[in-house]
Amino acid sequence: MKLGKKASAAVLAASLLAGSVALITPKPTMAEEIAINESEVSVMAAATSTVTLPQSNEAPKYIFMFIGDGMAHSQVNAAQIYKGTIKDAAAVEIESLEFTKFPVVGNVYTQDATSFAPDSASTATSIASGVKTHSGVIGMYEDKVTPVTTIAELLQDEGYKIGVVSTVTLNHATPAAFYANVSSRNDYYDIGLQMADSGFDYFGGGALNNSTNSGQSEDIYDIMRANGYTISMDKDEILDFNSDSGKVYAINPVLVGGAMPYALDTTSESLELADFVQKGIDVLDNENGFFMAVESGKIDWAGHANDAMSNIADTIAFDEAIQVAIDFYNQHPEDTLILVTGDHETGGMTLGQATTGYDTAFDLLKHQTISYELFDDKVDQFAAEYPDAVFNDMLPMIEQYFGLVTADNAHNAKNDLLVLSDYEYRKLEESFYQSMLAKADRDNSIESQIAYGGYDPLTITLTHVLNNKAGVGWTSYAHTGLPVAIYALGNGQENFGGSYNNTDIFNRLATLCNVN
Repeated sequence: MKLGKKASAAVLAASLLAGSVALITPKPTMAEEIAINESEVSVMAAATSTVTLPQSNEAPKYIFMFIGDGMAHSQVNAAQIYKGTIKDAAAVEIESLEFTKFPVVGNVYTQDATSFAPDSASTATSIASGVKTHSGVIGMYEDKVTPVTTIAELLQDEGYKIGVVSTVTLNHATPAAFYANVSSRNDYYDIGLQMADSGFDYFGGGALNNSTNSGQSEDIYDIMRANGYTISMDKDEILDFNSDSGKVYAINPVLVGGAMPYALDTTSESLELADFVQKGIDVLDNENGFFMAVESGKIDWAGHANDAMSNIADTIAFDEAIQVAIDFYNQHPEDTLILVTGDHETGGMTLGQATTGYDTAFDLLKHQTISYELFDDKVDQFAAEYPDAVFNDMLPMIEQYFGLVTADNAHNAKNDLLVLSDYEYRKLEESFYQSMLAKADRDNSIESQIAYGGYDPLTITLTHVLNNKAGVGWTSYAHTGLPVAIYALGNGQENFGGSYNNTDIFNRLATLCNVN
């Protein structure tokens, strides 16, 4: 535990903004909470006033903090629309994600100290520690020197066991915000050292970035083992971990660049985010309670890459992981609090776009069967094997993985809307020839940067074409300043309604848990 930080945390918590009234009085039964009508949720979320937050006499014993990286209202509703349309393409109905049924919903502003389109380092710091800081900074004030104390560290001091889970690397910005203090999110080795020294009880999901600092320093994994962690990538061993296993770092058996695969690409050899949440419950189980921070990190990555289907699939997988916590809540309703939020929005995702007007056809997205990440690999392999190929040679692969066909092959289309227009064909053909070039030889004009955003030209053009046909648009390859939602269920849920800055997630939780 880092010294001298509790005092600063107390100062932060003392600045707690006025919050909302209790939104549900008396507290409903767990069945009423989960089945509550969505229109009632909207009314309750709006029914706030400036009053002092009630002090809880008894803090929640089990706390889940779920963060969908890059997940704002548009990502949530895209998943709901998709689920509704694949169930019945003719119906204009959503199929709700389970966490959207929570009885309290709030609205959270995400700007940091330097930008209205912030990054994950600063926004996760705000959520974990109640501080606005610079983009790129983790766990420090605006001076980039003074460290903060996180809600996880405060609860650890109170005897809670602590877990951190992410689908991306565990020393990436969002998970790191719960245990690290660095002026740059790119200091992966330093972040890893702080992870090893955190004393947290459970880490799960992805691996580590730069675990040996380019081979010049002691391996973080070895340091963690020396600090008493059992580290495993074995699926069966991970599934056997329990409360007697001690401190654990469970790494997914299948990794892509250190991260878990997209949900769209998951195979039976892999674990899923829901498995890591369940395993966290098993490992952290103890009489003093636990706090578990869980990030779905590749919702953000899919947003950067403008890949709607990968974004939706990971959001649905995130909901399935939250369902594990809901099941736990159903067993411990008086002792459990579940919070679900996003750190910022990514990609400027719109539900409806210029070429489709008032129409959408989200069911078309189901014809994309792998993520942009996996298709990138296939494009690279194709270019290496067939350097003299022409665009028509690629069409069978495009049909296989995206369902798109040319007018000449319209009879093969699984849906008439999947037939390429002349304009779409030309755009794909142009991008194909860019993808066949070595990266250093590709067009680097402003027009190309806008069209491809630094991603593989053919892959991102394919996702744009399919997304646009479905009625999904994108405005950015970066983050935007859109607010995000927060959903709350359980002991203390009434404290999280209303509209407020992301720093108040920490403030309200710290007050609820009496650690301010």
